[in-house]
Amino acid sequence: MRKLAIFVAVAVLLTASVATGQWLETTINLPNTAMPLALCYNPTNNKVYCANYGNNSVTIVDGATNQVIATVAADTCPRALCYNSRDNKTYCGNQEARSVTILDGSNDSVLGSVSVGSGPRALCYNPADNKIYCANEHGGSVTVIDGSTNQVLASVLTGSEPQALCCNSANDKVYCACSGPDSGYVYVIDGVTNALLGRITVGPGAWALCWNARENKVYCASSDADTVAIIDGSSDSLLATVAVGSAPLDLVWNSQDDEVYCANSGSRSLTVIDGTSDSVVATVPGGNMPCALLYNSQNNKVYCANWNGADVTVTDGATRQVLRSIPVGAAPASFCRNPQQNRVYVANMSSSTISVLRDSMPVGVTEGTAPCALRSTTAATVVRGVLHLSSSPYPLPAGEGQGVTERSVLLDASGRKVLDLLAGPNDVRRLAPGVYFVRQEPQASSRKPQAVSKVIIAQ
Repeated sequence: MRKLAIFVAVAVLLTASVATGQWLETTINLPNTAMPLALCYNPTNNKVYCANYGNNSVTIVDGATNQVIATVAADTCPRALCYNSRDNKTYCGNQEARSVTILDGSNDSVLGSVSVGSGPRALCYNPADNKIYCANEHGGSVTVIDGSTNQVLASVLTGSEPQALCCNSANDKVYCACSGPDSGYVYVIDGVTNALLGRITVGPGAWALCWNARENKVYCASSDADTVAIIDGSSDSLLATVAVGSAPLDLVWNSQDDEVYCANSGSRSLTVIDGTSDSVVATVPGGNMPCALLYNSQNNKVYCANWNGADVTVTDGATRQVLRSIPVGAAPASFCRNPQQNRVYVANMSSSTISVLRDSMPVGVTEGTAPCALRSTTAATVVRGVLHLSSSPYPLPAGEGQGVTERSVLLDASGRKVLDLLAGPNDVRRLAPGVYFVRQEPQASSRKPQAVSKVIIAQ
């Protein structure tokens, strides 16, 4: 009878949690020595990868069942991951081994290991050129790896202690933030030539980066200056420097509301910056030492991992209101998102666990099976299977726009290019459901600004 009462109580609590949206679905226990530090998602095979800093391995989780399907040996102290969507490979940066381990996405085998600089700390993928970039914290450099051949193409010298990378797919550039005592700069690398284009002075302790695809702006949080620098993605000029909370550690772009969130570890807060005006529009309460952020475009929520609080704070992107705090494991360090099941994964370093958060709110919009064409509207267009595109993302009056040759690309919610678009039907069935952006990029001789429209790809 007592067991039945407990079961009923748990069921009531679970039902209440489900009704309110985000909830802890399950906890994946790893070996006590694992110390998970980084996560990434493979949409091709619906897998989650977890880099285990403590036992030199990568855990691979089935995105549908949350079951561990493999544990693969890496080199010493793996701490960074990224996914190559073109070749279905996952890359793992091993901080104490000066190497990057390459995993096959289809069969989870190790394809090889690439030598990089000292202290690989961060990785990012450039889909335009199929290149992987590795920031080497102790080597003061960025290693460029060919995604097809796994060969090192270049080693680009930067300032001391490179901490973060991000890709600007509109202009095919990669940005690297350096936090060393002689730095406080963001270095800009050409995606085609691998040449260093220049550097931008931001503030001491340049720590985190993100790219705003709608505005084509790059944001850099400087942890020692308590500021966020805003950089023009086309000219690489400094547009503004915004004061935020104490010791900012991470940034994320809310693509639906065109706002950038900054996690301030020292002041237990999130600063919200308007993407158009470059002004602070809100300060949201955070937990104990906010350290990592994730944006979920399917539910327009911002997730914040609180290192000392062992919890994740969920904020509504539309209202900027904190919805709830979800207990997770000790020292949550990073996120990744599985859009197929609308799950968020949290790597908890000190408890050697992965927390799986689920959103039970309905996702998507009821819509017929006929493909949709984009319309000139600020609202999102819902598509299923096929995205129809005219010669411009916005339909033109009869007799106008003939022979328009502007290039259009499809960007995901993080601003990463996922598809080159052609006039007419474009097959998007392989893409995960969620919010995407169509960016029209005029010819160099055109005076028209880049046009952006939002679409929702539904299941």
